Amino acid sequence: MTLYVQNGTMWGMGIAVAGIDWDEGNREKCQKHGVSLAEIEEVLTDDPRFAPDVRHSGAEDRFIAVGRTRNGRPAFVAFTFRVKEGRMFVRPVSARYMHRKEAERYAKASSPTDD
Repeated sequence: MTLYVQNGTMWGMGIAVAGIDWDEGNREKCQKHGVSLAEIEEVLTDDPRFAPDVRHSGAEDRFIAVGRTRNGRPAFVAFTFRVKEGRMFVRPVSARYMHRKEAERYAKASSPTDD
């Protein structure tokens, strides 16, 4: 799955995404671990790695985006997709900075490999 911004429109899994869905229900929860809303958007829109979050998928499919903020700090963002008024949105559910060992694994996996 890829998710990137092109001309102000987000695209994910081959489906046009209208934007990021913020409201009072997810703003506070997403900032609980100190990650700002702007940093969450940076992670989601700046070439993150994606994976399904099978363990937390229940009534809706959940995903995890792993990437870096513009300041270079590695972070996780759990999210789902929501349809509102016929348009698809990315809805962040939770976010946190990676722990040291997670960040080291992410850096190793993200670095170019020698062939």
